[in-house]
Amino acid sequence: MTGTAAASSATAPGASLLPWSLFAAMIAAAGLPIYIHAPKFYVDEHRLSLATLGLTLAALRLVDVVQDPLLGWLAEVAQGWRGALVWGSALIMALAMLGLFAVTPPVAPLLWFALCLTLLFSGFSFLTIVFYAQGVAKAASLGTGGHFRLASWRETGSLIGVSLAAVAPVALAALTDRPFTVFAIGFAALAVLAVVLMRHEWRGSGRTAPGTAFGNPWAVFRPALSDALARRLLLIALLNAAPVAVTSTLFLFFVESRLAAPGWEGPLLLLFFLSAAASAPVWGRLATRLGAKRALLAAMALAIAAFLWAVTLREGDTAAFALICAASGAALGADLTLLPALFARRLAVLGEGEGAAFGLWSFVSKLSLAIAAATLLPALAAAGFAPGAANSAQALLALSLLYAALPCGLKLFAMGLLALTDV
Repeated sequence: MTGTAAASSATAPGASLLPWSLFAAMIAAAGLPIYIHAPKFYVDEHRLSLATLGLTLAALRLVDVVQDPLLGWLAEVAQGWRGALVWGSALIMALAMLGLFAVTPPVAPLLWFALCLTLLFSGFSFLTIVFYAQGVAKAASLGTGGHFRLASWRETGSLIGVSLAAVAPVALAALTDRPFTVFAIGFAALAVLAVVLMRHEWRGSGRTAPGTAFGNPWAVFRPALSDALARRLLLIALLNAAPVAVTSTLFLFFVESRLAAPGWEGPLLLLFFLSAAASAPVWGRLATRLGAKRALLAAMALAIAAFLWAVTLREGDTAAFALICAASGAALGADLTLLPALFARRLAVLGEGEGAAFGLWSFVSKLSLAIAAATLLPALAAAGFAPGAANSAQALLALSLLYAALPCGLKLFAMGLLALTDV
C-alpha cells in the first residue's frame, strides 16, 4: 500500500501537467500560425490584396499590444471569476476561428477578416496572460524546481502546437478540398477539450482588489513595477525578445533572396520550432541542475554563435542554414522556458499581482515585434532591397547584417544585463 502511494505521488505531478501542455498547444495554435495562414487564405478565397491585408494586420497588432496591460488588469481584479472568463475567452476564440476560415463572410471580407482576428487575438492574449499567471500557484505546488518543470511542459506543448498548426492546413489539403474549414473545426474541438481538462486549475485567491479595481486601476501593477528584480526581468525580456522579433520579420526575405531557396521557408520554419520544442525539457532539467541563470546564458551564447555564422551565408547555403535553424531553435527553447519561469518565481515571492504582471510581460514581448516591423522593413528598403527581385550585393549585405548581425548585438546586450542580475 505504501509503495503504491509512493509511486502515485511520484507520477502525479508529471501527469497533472499534461493538461497544461495541451492548453499551451491550443493557445499557441491560434498565434503565429494565423499570421501565416490567414492572409494567404483571404488572398486566395476573397481576392484581397496583400498590401491591404498587411496594413490591416499591422493595425490589429498595434491594438493587440496596447490591450495587454488592460487584459492583465482584468485577469488580476477578477480572480474569483477566472474559470468563467477562461471558458468565455476559449469560446470566443473557437467562434472567431470558425468565422475566419469556415464561414462565408456576411459582410465585406476585409471587415470580416479584421473582426474575426480582433476577437481571436483578444481571446489569445487574455488566455495567455491568465495561463501564465495561474502557473505561479501551480508551480508552487510542485515543490523544488516547480517553476522550471512547469515551464518545460508548458513551452514544449506550446511549440508543438505552433509546429502542428503551421503545417496542418497543408497536410489536410491532401485529404480534403476544404482544409482550412477542417483546421478551424479541429481547433474548436481542441479548445473545448483543453478547457475541460483544465477546469479544476483556475483557482483564484478570491481577491478582486475592491480598493484598486475601479478607484486606482494602476495599483494592480504596483507589486511588479515597484520591485527592482521584476523590473529588471521585464527589461531583459524586452531586450531578449528583440532578436527573435528581428529574425521573425526578416526570415522569409533571407531564405528567398540571400539563400536563393524559395520553397524552403516552410520546412526551415518547422525545423526551427521543432528544435525549440525538443530542447525545452532539456533546458528545464539543466536549470534545475546548474541554475537557471547559467543555463540561460549558455543558450544566449548558442544563439549568438548561430547567427554569427548566418552572417557569412551566401546563395545555396541552405544546408548550413538548416543547422543554424536547429541551433537557434534550441536556444529559443531556453528563452521561452527559463525567462518566464524566472519571472514567475519572482512573482511567487512578491505574492500578488501575477495577472497584471504577466499582462506587462505580454506587452513587452509584443512591443518588440511591433518595433521590429516598424523599423526593419523601411531600413531594408532604404538600403535598396526589393523582395522577389534581383538585388545588388550591397542590398543583400544589408539584409544579412540586419537579419543576423543585429540580433547578435541585441542578444549580447541582454546577456550582459542578465549576467549582472542576481536571480
